[in-house]
Amino acid sequence: MDRGPSSRRLRPGVRNRFHRLILASVAGIGLWLGGGTSFAFDITPFDTFNQSPLIQIYGLPSIDDARLVARNQTTLRFSLDLASNFTSGSNAVEDLELDGETYRATLAFRRGISNHIEVGVDIPYVAHNSGFLDGFIVDWHGAFGLPQGGRDRAPQDLLNYRYSRNGTDLFNITRNTSGLGDIRLTGAYKLSQTQRFPKRAVALRASMKLPTGDSGRLLGSGGTDIAVWITMNEQRRAGKHHWGWFGGGGVILLGDGDILPDQQRDHVLFGSVGIGWRPWPQIVFKLQMDAHSRFYDNSELKQLNTDAAQLIMGGTIALSDKSALELAVSEDIVVNTAPDVNFHINLRSRF
Repeated sequence: MDRGPSSRRLRPGVRNRFHRLILASVAGIGLWLGGGTSFAFDITPFDTFNQSPLIQIYGLPSIDDARLVARNQTTLRFSLDLASNFTSGSNAVEDLELDGETYRATLAFRRGISNHIEVGVDIPYVAHNSGFLDGFIVDWHGAFGLPQGGRDRAPQDLLNYRYSRNGTDLFNITRNTSGLGDIRLTGAYKLSQTQRFPKRAVALRASMKLPTGDSGRLLGSGGTDIAVWITMNEQRRAGKHHWGWFGGGGVILLGDGDILPDQQRDHVLFGSVGIGWRPWPQIVFKLQMDAHSRFYDNSELKQLNTDAAQLIMGGTIALSDKSALELAVSEDIVVNTAPDVNFHINLRSRF
């Protein structure tokens, strides 16, 4: 397929600088968090969500922990998501192609201001890029017998995020771009966590996404979104091992945005459920499924008019008694509704 003269490969110098940025960020924050292996951390949801370029612009949250940050304590997180997108669709009216990589780096603060209330802020930096993952993903799919979806026959490492109706482009991103995303303000209220059941918790959470990102470059939606949800988790001990489950769900009220305004819905439902197993004090393995209803109407394309689901696999490694490193990979189990693959890194510390 001809991607057009404006599609560009990622220059080796840019690619190397991006690699160095990732390594420096992980190494630097890892050193700042400190070392050690005694961290008795909880089994909590992955701090990630659907990173499709047409979804991550909205206020879709991760369901977060049902255990709030303790009074007068702070949690600091640094998350990095590297999502590879490759999907296309067309009909007599519409033509869509999402071929490229979206990177999202988020610095998140949470503060306990009372025994029952937590507040916070998420500051994201978003980049859409021609990328470097195509060859690796082709090899990964081939090694495990997964469908390539045409990726192995297409030119690699190009950026083309484009959607048109009746021959008119409604967005067209073919040049590498990056900048501040939409900042989120967060809050939570503890609903249940008693001395009798100290490992069972329920919380009411909410967030407000502000239109601080440039919607013309798909760095934000151009609207203010409000999300409200319930999150819960419970942990048990079986012999020397610990296991737990977590889940939650809610609704997002979407403000009037700039991206496909005639097709954007006014609300979206979302939910997550997962399990975790801690075979050793320093390591937790986790499996999680996320789902949400569609964000767009008035389309016959699966990428826009279908409810989404993705499976997230990975775990958490203790770095100290107050810090941990989370690693995960996600796959779209409802194909074409989320990135082909998303690699997730999260460093967190409590103080």
